[in-house]
Amino acid sequence: MINPLNNPSIPDLLPHRGRMLLIHEIVQIDKDAAISRSIVNDQWPTFDGAGVSPLLIIELVAQTSGLNNGLDRLTKEGQGTETKGWLVGIKKAKLYIDTLALGVVVTTQAKNSFKFEGFREIEGQAIIDEQVVGQVTLQVVRAE
Repeated sequence: MINPLNNPSIPDLLPHRGRMLLIHEIVQIDKDAAISRSIVNDQWPTFDGAGVSPLLIIELVAQTSGLNNGLDRLTKEGQGTETKGWLVGIKKAKLYIDTLALGVVVTTQAKNSFKFEGFREIEGQAIIDEQVVGQVTLQVVRAE
């Protein structure tokens, strides 16, 4: 869980800003996993007037994983350290919807299934109204 003494914010944990910051709320976070909540809005990339591409589920999993990996960085390196990005490869992605509708709340879960130094394999899923709408496996390397 979030350490109440530090209580890091999303910008403390992620390098994303502006339209590329998709996460609105940290639901849960620990050393190996995180859960986030996001509300699809018209500022998201690929917004077409009605919704956004479900490909953004992949980015939601990546950013949610970035929360707990950012917490790991804060724990090891301290507050105020640089929020470096990660190079992301998509190992597998199954998307079960055609669009993410405007205003929909997406709960995203991500966990490190493998971790070695600056490399992670991440398993994640996106849920809307208790329905899994995407499952993603990512491989990431921390940029140095």
